[in-house]
Amino acid sequence: MATTALLEQKKPFTRGLITGASIALGYLPAALTFGFLAKSTGLSFVETMAMSIFVYAGAAQYMALTLIALGTGALEIIFTTFIVNIRHLLMSASVQNQVEEEHPIIKAIYSFGMTDEVFAVTTTQEGTLKTGFIFGVSVIAYASWVVNSGIGFLVGALLPSALQQSMGIALYAMFIALLVPSLQKHRKVIYLALSAALLNSFFSFFLPSGWSIILATLLASSGYELISRNRKDLQA
Repeated sequence: MATTALLEQKKPFTRGLITGASIALGYLPAALTFGFLAKSTGLSFVETMAMSIFVYAGAAQYMALTLIALGTGALEIIFTTFIVNIRHLLMSASVQNQVEEEHPIIKAIYSFGMTDEVFAVTTTQEGTLKTGFIFGVSVIAYASWVVNSGIGFLVGALLPSALQQSMGIALYAMFIALLVPSLQKHRKVIYLALSAALLNSFFSFFLPSGWSIILATLLASSGYELISRNRKDLQA
């Protein structure tokens, strides 16, 4: 109680920094791993930092590395990243209902930093959200991701080249690690993963790898939602 009261007395931006410190700490291992894998994939330091600075989306950045390793074109990578990150549009719209009125440009700036973790922390706050609070949470989380991406790259550069090249397999291990917890909690994720994998295997025979992934993802998601909706209508 005393800690909560002390936080309430601080300025919104300072409270945001303190509240977002846990997010920054949680980003540390993921960002270090991204930087390390970016080096092993063949990205330069500038390219790695630019991706973390301008894309700033963990899962999408890992997927982009996989597509780059497969030799996928830029258009396919951009489109796939858009699909993976489209949920952020909904999160930003949800936060809009809870935050104080502000200039649209200011809203656009803090919407850029609206990751899953920032969304979870900000929307669980009571009352109207202050713009400064959102910026505080976003800034410390963003700084952690960008800085630690660079550190991970530099650490990877110190390793022997043979080890760097062999670490490409870690990309697939990372995706499995991200997928398994969701598989355990939600049955629909299993259906989506299996159907997308089967469709991708089929499309890969006559489509470039990037477009086969995009098409498989769209069809699997759309197909599951259509079947689920029809099932609910029949039950009603």
